[in-house]
Order: sequence, then structure tokens, then C-alpha cells
Amino acid sequence: MFERIQWKTVFITGASAGIDEATAVLFAKYGSNLILTTRRENLHDKLKQDILSQYPTIKEAFRNLPEWAAQIDILVNNAGLALGALPLMSIPESSIDTMINTNVKGLIFVTQQALPKMIQRNSGHIINVGSALGYNAIPTGSVYSATKFAVRALTDSLRIETNATKIKVSEVCPGIVKTDFNRVKFFDKKDAEDNFYKGLETATAEDLAEVIVFTASTHPRCVISNITAVPIRQANPYIIHREC
Repeated sequence: MFERIQWKTVFITGASAGIDEATAVLFAKYGSNLILTTRRENLHDKLKQDILSQYPTIKEAFRNLPEWAAQIDILVNNAGLALGALPLMSIPESSIDTMINTNVKGLIFVTQQALPKMIQRNSGHIINVGSALGYNAIPTGSVYSATKFAVRALTDSLRIETNATKIKVSEVCPGIVKTDFNRVKFFDKKDAEDNFYKGLETATAEDLAEVIVFTASTHPRCVISNITAVPIRQANPYIIHREC
């Protein structure tokens, strides 16, 4: 089945580490052509500044794609982050803006640029990386959860809007995965990150990459609309088994 993605042009946002990097490696293994974007340099400061002008930047980037890359077969909207673990009343405005701009606006703007040519060709696949927290909100995760609820709504709406075409629209929702996601979330505070993972058997970036690539590889007549992938001992965002 993976021969279906050979020579396909795959555009992955946020492809510098973790799930996005592992996904890029796996697509490459199966012979896909890759376009990778990242804003990871000096993440906390640079991302905030870049995102303010993201829409014109994205439009310019798409205009400047080489000819071979102009036809995007598979778009993986994976760029996203959480900043802090605070109750709603304590979340800084800058963190709110960065999460909404990155997780929601970034996904919308990239999709708006890739979609017209997919509609023109009557083919393509948009895979949005959501979260298990896009189904169940948790305390101290209100804004991040809200952005992932938004991703689910955007995915479902877009699937309806493109229903008369042969474009696939999917959402892959990870549970707890051990990547640098929590390093960013806890602002490089290693003690907080280590405490979060203590006693947990997590999924890996490679596990989620397999789910994303599998989702992209199904027969053209079949689409995986929504899929949640969690570690074996995570029943839901609230019930997680930890070894003492």
C-alpha cells in the first residue's frame, strides 16, 4: 500500500523535530518528495515575531515554490505548540496569541494556499494533526485544548466543503508522545518536563509518524476521517496509568 505515496509531493509544516521530523523521514523512506517548513530557531522569541506576519509570508513561500513542488499531493499540517500549564486567568496574552496563531491561523493559511490547486486537479490529501485534547479539555490546558477543538472543527468543515471532490481530509489526534513538545510547553524547565513523564509509558514520534503515513497511504476510494493514537496505558486525557 505504501507504493501509493511514492513520488507524491508531501508538504509538512513544523518539520524540525519530534512527530514532524519522524513523519518526514518515513515519507522519504517510501519515496515521497518532501517540502518541509519550520520556525524552530530560537522558538519562543522568533516564532512570536514570525507569526505576526505569517499570512503574507506563507503566500510568498507558495509563490516561490519550484515547479516540481507546485503540485502538493499531501499536506500535513503538523506545526503546533502549547505554552505553559496555567489556569485560564493566569495565561499571558503573548502565550494565548502564539498558540492561536500557530495552531489555528497557521493551519488555515497554509491550507488556503494548498487547496485551490487540489480542487483544480480534483485530488489531494490534507492531514491535520490535532490532539486527544481536541476531544476532552483538561484544567491548565484551556487555550491549547481550544486550539485543537478548532482544528477538529476546521477538519470536519473542510471535509464537508470538499465532499463533491476526490480530495481527502483527515485528522490524526495524538495522545501523550515523548518529544520536545513538553520541553517547549514548560519553557525548557527540565524538572517540570521530567515530572510530567515520570512513570509514563508514552508513544514515540515514530509511532505517530506510522499513523500519519498509513493515513496518507489508503486507497483513493477510502479516507480515514479522524483517528486517535494514544499510548497503551492512556485511556483518555484523564485516565493515565503511571508506574510507581
